[in-house]
Amino acid sequence: MFTFTYQSKQTQTHKLKKPMIKSINQKPRELSKDLTGPEGNAFCLLAYAKSLSKQLSLDFKQIQVEMMSGDYENLVNVFEKNFGEYVTLYR
Repeated sequence: MFTFTYQSKQTQTHKLKKPMIKSINQKPRELSKDLTGPEGNAFCLLAYAKSLSKQLSLDFKQIQVEMMSGDYENLVNVFEKNFGEYVTLYR
C-alpha cells in the first residue's frame, strides 16, 4: 500500500491511503452479460458477437461458424475466447 503525505495551507499533515493513479489492470470491465437471463440466449450472444466483431475489426463470419459448430457450451466458450478480454460473462 502506498502512503502519500502532503501539507495543506494550514500546515497540517494529511495522509492519503490510496494512490491516485491506478494500474490499467485494476480497471473493472464495463461490459457484462448474464447468461442466466435473456442476454444469455444463443441468438443474443451471436448478435452481440457480430457487433463486437465489427467494432474490433474481426472476421465475424469465421467466429460465427466456430460459435455455431457445437452446442451452447461451445458457443459460450468461443465467445469467451474471442471477447473475454472485453466482456464479463456471468452464470
